[in-house]
Amino acid sequence: MMKHDLMRTPPVFFLCKGQSSLTSSGDTLPQNFAETLPTEMSVKIFEELDTVSLCSASQTCRLWRDIIQESEQLWRTQCLLIRAVCQREVDGDRRDGLSWKVTLVKNYTRSCVKKDWLKGRYSHVTSAEQLIGRRMTALDAEAWGDILQAELDR
Repeated sequence: MMKHDLMRTPPVFFLCKGQSSLTSSGDTLPQNFAETLPTEMSVKIFEELDTVSLCSASQTCRLWRDIIQESEQLWRTQCLLIRAVCQREVDGDRRDGLSWKVTLVKNYTRSCVKKDWLKGRYSHVTSAEQLIGRRMTALDAEAWGDILQAELDR
């Protein structure tokens, strides 16, 4: 049985410049966790990010970009989150053979706008000027029907 040494600092991963390796205090710091961990573990870490953060992370370095871009699992996870708001659109795109990533990119803004409408964010808008600076996108008749129903239920 292994005993935990309380005097020893446990290994820590850092996101900073230096050599790439798992280190304990006093050793050279690794450049980033993705160089040290198996790809599957890096994917698990990236799965904790929201869509915007995931896209930002993909711009951090080539390794992160490659891991994120090539992982259908990451895109599937994000896509299933927007499916809660845009089920019809996501299911239709997947039936049409679109990848999880393309489906997410195609429906992300739509899901944000529809979610805001359904939450009542625009319930008290009285003029187009109040929407300046807001992200908008085209919605189909069924989406507008859902929004109208939500407004009537408020």
